[in-house]
Amino acid sequence: MLNESPITTMLPVKDVSRASEFYAEKLRLHLATTGSDGTCYFEIGHGDAIGLRPLPGVEPSENTAMSFEVHDIAAEVAELEGRGVSFQDFEAGEIRTIDHIATLGDEKAAWFTDSEGNVLCLHEVVAR
Repeated sequence: MLNESPITTMLPVKDVSRASEFYAEKLRLHLATTGSDGTCYFEIGHGDAIGLRPLPGVEPSENTAMSFEVHDIAAEVAELEGRGVSFQDFEAGEIRTIDHIATLGDEKAAWFTDSEGNVLCLHEVVAR
């Protein structure tokens, strides 16, 4: 059943070595294995993974490719900033960030890009 299957999010990368360093050093994720096509697979918990697939000619989407749910977004933003991750700030339409964090209804979110330009997000559910 798909609702019981672990998920691997595949992200295109121009430079798999540079991207792997970002995910290992900046995000502190564990490199589990490298596939025969050069895809590097990082464990992200609950059996899920991120696959960094080398595709030199592909441009990343301008939209959020993946979001990590966290329990304390302000602490996570501060920790990642301390490791050199740069967060995006917005003041457009309904999205306004304060200290890199936007409040969107019952959740908070913060966005950053990886070394290859993939847009990643942290989000915290503040009410259910």
